Amino acid sequence: MTLVPPPVFEDRLGHAIATLGQDGFGAALWEVFLALARPDNLIVLGYRDAGPPIVLLHRAENPRVFARLETTYLAGAYRLDPYFDLHLGRAADGAYRIRDIAPDAFQRSRYFLEYFGETTLVDEIAFVATLTEGLSLNLCLGRDAGSGKLFSTGEAAACQRLVPVISALARAHWRGLEADAGPVEDTPALLIEAAQRRHGIALSPRQAMVALLILRGHSTPSIGLRLGVSPQTVKVFRKQLYRRCGLSSQAELFSLMLPLLKTAGAGQPWASMPALGRGSEGISPVAR
Repeated sequence: MTLVPPPVFEDRLGHAIATLGQDGFGAALWEVFLALARPDNLIVLGYRDAGPPIVLLHRAENPRVFARLETTYLAGAYRLDPYFDLHLGRAADGAYRIRDIAPDAFQRSRYFLEYFGETTLVDEIAFVATLTEGLSLNLCLGRDAGSGKLFSTGEAAACQRLVPVISALARAHWRGLEADAGPVEDTPALLIEAAQRRHGIALSPRQAMVALLILRGHSTPSIGLRLGVSPQTVKVFRKQLYRRCGLSSQAELFSLMLPLLKTAGAGQPWASMPALGRGSEGISPVAR
């Protein structure tokens, strides 16, 4: 049976519409999401083609969820996030669940084990809304150790139905947000430059791409599909990569590459907005 949002949802949606462009919009939006899918946490990011995401608001009762947001994620690990890949792929407006878009070996990747797992997140559904060319909004609802529960089928379906409404709200409130002008980041090229500069390691473009796909959680067959080569050829590329870097495991690859991802493209400014604290309405609109 289709889940129908209760009247409380409509009341909260009306309040959110009334607060568009005002300081109270962030808190009102949180209440909308609570009525819609009961998330444990929320983060709204502005993904851009070049440079780290712009943090527009976030809220979490569990301090571990965003404990490494600035030091690890914004510093470079965002390049391994399936949602960033979704942005680069110009995904249409929609509600995307992490398990539906993540690479096939995501939960075995070092990114998952050493970063994502530390956030205690167990499920995510993100509303994606394109704002301008090269800039998309990602309103990500999360479930973490606070509830320890996945979103239900009904909650996921409700999110899908409300995509036009949530997308319109997000675009209306953050319509003044602008991305830095520039071409789409060539992450493999940045990784090649950082590896040479930091460690004197000369990676080929193919080796750098294989390294990124491994760290993002792609299996050997998945990497083959992305690159248009056979799994056996991917194994050769992986062996060459590990030999070139003097590595023997994915854990060592992650330890080597994450600092390089943090320094790749260093010097670009990133902007953030204050956190939405418990019961707070301290979110300043950037649309005005």
